[in-house]
Amino acid sequence: MNKQRVIPLIVATALFMENMDSTVIATSLPAIARDIGTSPLTLKLAITSYLLSLAVFIPASGWTADRFGARRVFSSAVAVFMIGSIGCALANSVENFVFARILQGMGGAMMTPVGRLVLLRWVDKSALVGAMAWVTIPALIGPVIGPPVGGFITTYFSWHWIFLINIPIGIVGIIMALRFIDPIKSDNPEPFDLYGMVLAGLGLAGLAFGLSVAGLNLLPWSVVASLVAIGAISMTLYVRHSWRTNSPVLDFSLLRLPTLRASIVGGFMFRLGIGALPFLLPLLMQLGCGLSPFQSGLVTFGSSAGAMGMKALAARLIRAFGFRHLMTVNAVVSSVFLAACALFTPATPAEIASCWLTLVSVVARLICAVSTSA
Repeated sequence: MNKQRVIPLIVATALFMENMDSTVIATSLPAIARDIGTSPLTLKLAITSYLLSLAVFIPASGWTADRFGARRVFSSAVAVFMIGSIGCALANSVENFVFARILQGMGGAMMTPVGRLVLLRWVDKSALVGAMAWVTIPALIGPVIGPPVGGFITTYFSWHWIFLINIPIGIVGIIMALRFIDPIKSDNPEPFDLYGMVLAGLGLAGLAFGLSVAGLNLLPWSVVASLVAIGAISMTLYVRHSWRTNSPVLDFSLLRLPTLRASIVGGFMFRLGIGALPFLLPLLMQLGCGLSPFQSGLVTFGSSAGAMGMKALAARLIRAFGFRHLMTVNAVVSSVFLAACALFTPATPAEIASCWLTLVSVVARLICAVSTSA
């Protein structure tokens, strides 16, 4: 078989699993919370813990692939993600559910970055653009079908099954990876910055987890304050450490590039709003408007459909209008569209809500594409 097409499809299985998982869980959070005896807002820890695990372990993905081989690391990461998915399906408490999500994050941290590394190393540069299309289109299908599929399964069967749909996909991905990806690793990998990895991990974990549990009354305020303080101190020590090492796990010197700095700072502020949408909208639809998980998924999937549609137009719009003008106008329009979601009420027709979310996602995806390209 042609590896120029097979390898992108193998990588796409990892992206599909991640994107599918992140969208189905948001739709099913209220049902999961009722079943394990907690509140939907408390279960935001399940989303936070997954993202936190990604942030902690992603910096080690490149070195790990060089040291042990991309095929072995990618296949193992998919297996760890599958084990975490099974753990989520079997969880009967908040603690077990959060632990399983952390395990999923560990697999996802190695799965997607190493998959993209495989793509860059094994696909010819002249075919890279076409290969990226083979990767991104299947991966975008996950967020499109995730909300309605997750809502349907939760409404008419049980939420436990939404995590088990990853298993056959992961098995196919592992078999294909072992068959078609060559077992190549670097003969001279760079030294691993273990000290920096520990400092950055403690910093990210302390800040993110401490701020996430603040106000939930899960931990005493003294513990929450200690977590935030430890995170801030660790990140400060890491920044000082990164100035003195030749191969830091997080290279802050890249922020000297004006375009990268503007993309990260501005993109961070923008994603604070758009990133909360997949979590808050299903809660609004189900807890505030009284919709079932399936009805909620049919409404919120419009945002993923809009993102998929904008994927093909982003490059043309950037060439036609330029980065600066497109980003400025789109940021204002997107903010207005996002704020208008607060006007949704139980009387709002589902068709109007879905169409509006599609528009929100279109402009949001455009600004994300512009900031990334710039």
